Amino acid sequence: QVQLVESGGGLVQAGGSLRLSCAASKNIVSINTMNWYRQAPGKQRELVATITRGGSTNYADSVKGRFTISRDNAKNTVYLQMNSLKPEDTAVYSCAGVILTILTALPEQYWGQGTQVTVSS
Repeated sequence: QVQLVESGGGLVQAGGSLRLSCAASKNIVSINTMNWYRQAPGKQRELVATITRGGSTNYADSVKGRFTISRDNAKNTVYLQMNSLKPEDTAVYSCAGVILTILTALPEQYWGQGTQVTVSS
């Protein structure tokens, strides 16, 4: 089975920065589009950032200019650099990706377990 493991969450003051990582486990053949989502208490899950295998990116309006998504295909890892954090960025952040493994014939969607980001005012 494929596992996506997030790390890098934590508590930070407003204006601070955090860098999230999402590492895919072994048996990976290729990783296509990868996404970062977030969900705050009582709110719907929000797509924060997307990166294609070729490196094209897209961001939610709420994070444009502050967050940067990147990937290292050699390490099967995706990152989310979060700068100028605001209290409203507080949420559980999860990565998700379409991944082809040696175990299946077609790419499938996989999710990480999520990491908490808390921004204090």
